[in-house]
Amino acid sequence: MTARRLPPVRVQGYFNSWPPIARHSWEVLGAEEVIYRPLPPTPQAIERMLEAMGWVLWLELEQRHLVWMRADGYRWREITRRFGCDRTTAWRRWQGALVRVSERLNLAISAGVLT
Repeated sequence: MTARRLPPVRVQGYFNSWPPIARHSWEVLGAEEVIYRPLPPTPQAIERMLEAMGWVLWLELEQRHLVWMRADGYRWREITRRFGCDRTTAWRRWQGALVRVSERLNLAISAGVLT
């Protein structure tokens, strides 16, 4: 969720020098809805996100795709089509990938690398 709270990417070098148009309240009634964005993430949240993104490098390529698809909110039906397997098999592979990451984290903690 942290990545979704980051500001949108814009093309550098282009800008608009026109002043904003001040409209009356009756003029904006039929205008497009205002898109409200959540508050930007804190630097600590971004650091945690970047650290967690590095954990997927411990996985094989197919496992990475599976974990990212679940993290991005894909349904199991879409995942099973992508990987050409049954839902239970996809779920077991996803669980195996999470176990692999947790085992690696536990080893790092026991070795004193992570605190």
